[in-house]
Amino acid sequence: MPGVEAIDAADWDACAGNANPFVGHTFLALLERSGSATAAAGWQPLPIVVDGPDGRPGAIAPVYAKSHSQGEYVFDHGWAEAWERAGGAYYPKLQVAVPFTPVPGPRLLLRDTALAPALIAGIEAVVDQHGLSSAHASFVAPDQVPLFEAAGWLIRQGTQFHWRNHGYRCFDDFLGQLASRKRKAIRHERAAAIAGLTIRHLTGNAITEAHWNAFWAFYQDTGARKWGRPYLTRAFFSLLGEAMADKVLLILAERDGRAIAGALNLIGADTLYGRYWGAIEDVPFLHFELCYYQAIDAAIARGLATVEAGAQGEHKLARGYAPVPTFSAHYLPDPGFRSAVADFIAREREAVAADRDFLAELMPFRKG
Repeated sequence: MPGVEAIDAADWDACAGNANPFVGHTFLALLERSGSATAAAGWQPLPIVVDGPDGRPGAIAPVYAKSHSQGEYVFDHGWAEAWERAGGAYYPKLQVAVPFTPVPGPRLLLRDTALAPALIAGIEAVVDQHGLSSAHASFVAPDQVPLFEAAGWLIRQGTQFHWRNHGYRCFDDFLGQLASRKRKAIRHERAAAIAGLTIRHLTGNAITEAHWNAFWAFYQDTGARKWGRPYLTRAFFSLLGEAMADKVLLILAERDGRAIAGALNLIGADTLYGRYWGAIEDVPFLHFELCYYQAIDAAIARGLATVEAGAQGEHKLARGYAPVPTFSAHYLPDPGFRSAVADFIAREREAVAADRDFLAELMPFRKG
């Protein structure tokens, strides 16, 4: 069945733009080609395309038919259980998303913004015509939320933690904005983390298959501890290195020339996206160093505005990462089911917003 690879890359990227590497044709096609996002894995690619007046794709949605709710990071297991208790089949459902990637970004890829309603209507039509339970767009860019709201989709909020670059020239500039106790704690963490280690930042042709072999070991270890089995295949990393090396920042910690831990980042137009981390040696604070502090160093050096270090993690607060809202959109055609979910989302939204306000008060920056 045709997927992302069946669509011309130039046509796709004319809709997707180049700011966010995860919605580009190359990244999504790699997920298919590597065997990571496939029907066998429960992610059947079903991109929906609306042609513009010139006959070329004017709007595209990266849609997947899902046979489970894994790898999404917006949890709807309770919805699935409720629908199935009522006698319905929750799966398959449609997911408008970047598989395994909790990174906010456009979910309606628009060369022609006027086609957004038609694209959303196309997603709804697939649900309705096939009698599916629902469609979900996860980690929707904030500026696209009103498009889904206008179509009557339910909007759900979550929270992530992002670091903002306020024109810092170096890491010490950032530290200077923190309370004294927080500055000392971070300096202590950094010194303890890198004692006896060498930290390397690799991108482009500097990343070799040996580096991917090492990182695969790290990724497998983290995956086995978090969700039982890794979502991505080993082939994905080699293909990523071949096709997108200039967008990759691989940060490695080495002891006596041997890599013991690593963090994989992708470089966007104004954001550094932290994706995967792992280690084969337990070193206190090394996770914070590679995933958060080294990412800040890299963002400052590149003049990037933001570091997005992945889903969840209140421990990021003390490292200067602020709570920000994330958004998902949900189409549920059954009126009773929609009403029940809408009530849940309304109550959840109040709690999430209150929690985010509370967390913001815990930021380590100097007061006044």
